[in-house]
Amino acid sequence: METNRKVTLTHNEGKETIDLPVLEGTLGPDVVDIRSFSKTGMFTFDPGFLATASCESKITFIDGDLGQLYYRGYPIEQLAEDSDYLETCYLLIYGELPSAEEKKNFQHTIMHHTMVHEQLTSFFKGFRRDSHPMAMMVGVVGALSAFYQDSLDIANPEHRKVAIFRLISKIPTIAAMCFRYSIGAPFMYPRNDLSYSANFLHMMFATPCEKYEPNPVLVQALDRILILHADHEQNASTSTVRLAGSSGANPFACIAAGIACLWGPAHGGANEAVLKMLDEIGSEDNIEEFIQGVKDKRYRLMGFGHRVYKNMDPRASIMRRTCYDVLTELGLENDPKFKLAMKLEKIALEDPYFVERKLYPNVDFYSGIVLSALNIPVSMFTVIFALARTVGWISHWNEMISDPQQKIGRPRQLYTGAPRRDYVPVDKR
Repeated sequence: METNRKVTLTHNEGKETIDLPVLEGTLGPDVVDIRSFSKTGMFTFDPGFLATASCESKITFIDGDLGQLYYRGYPIEQLAEDSDYLETCYLLIYGELPSAEEKKNFQHTIMHHTMVHEQLTSFFKGFRRDSHPMAMMVGVVGALSAFYQDSLDIANPEHRKVAIFRLISKIPTIAAMCFRYSIGAPFMYPRNDLSYSANFLHMMFATPCEKYEPNPVLVQALDRILILHADHEQNASTSTVRLAGSSGANPFACIAAGIACLWGPAHGGANEAVLKMLDEIGSEDNIEEFIQGVKDKRYRLMGFGHRVYKNMDPRASIMRRTCYDVLTELGLENDPKFKLAMKLEKIALEDPYFVERKLYPNVDFYSGIVLSALNIPVSMFTVIFALARTVGWISHWNEMISDPQQKIGRPRQLYTGAPRRDYVPVDKR
């Protein structure tokens, strides 16, 4: 909301001034409204938008200094401990926790629309067997607009609702199909009698030969991973979804754009990098040399510290307990790779070099270990991330489309290329 405060900018060698209003949010720092700044004939310059609020949103709040992450005002710790993924989805979409009846109806709707159009299974045959699952995700999710053409009118709230439900219900099916296709296994149809996370594990690992019974400890672990990754404010992929959506693109295309952005290793590849780092360390015997290499800046320590959180990642402590629960349940406490990871964690939590720099283990350190323990291949890690983040993306898309003041995104630039010049015919160059 607008306050009575303002920032006065002096320009044109001090001859002119312009007042910029200060806006106040519910939480977090105030922002300066620079929309009238263009009257000066200039534009602001902020590569990466690190000091620019690109939109107004009521969905997620992050305070990196205090280590806080709230979905619709609810601390992530409470949701991860007491809620489940579909209830969290409802919260992100509608802004409030559901009543018992609303939760039941929402779960029924999602779990009874997990099947995909049968012709979509033929779509996969166009991919090579060694295609990366994320490559298939981008293509198949983008193609959903060709299979579900009855929910593409973004100005129609009912169409938006149908598209939201379809994406949340069908993304796990598509994700599992990407995995099954890559290993040459038959697609497994979803089961309506299972929970959201249990059904995904079924579609990933079941066979037509026998009934699959999901392990409740592993189901809860996956559900927590999904909750912890459901949204993270205006990150690169969410901003991509918003920018694509600002043009009026259909929701399936917008989510495909978000998946493509997430595929970038600087965004969605952190937990994969953790496993690669552990493989490169090799054994506990090499940890001391590796730690010294990190201090000497010869090696990179993956899964520790966070670009946003300058203190402890609020998701990490939850994921840490989940990690130990999974390793204990599967009897992997003495597995060499996991022992290596736990020793690395212990050193980083106690060594003054890391403590002073607040290089605490983040959510990616533990989630990579958990996903690996669940027998999910590294190539699927970012797919799981996309599965979890779909509800965040679609919630932001819906919030933006519902805003009567929304405009197509059009960032400006600082042009540093050649000035005007005249064309010279090729025989005179």
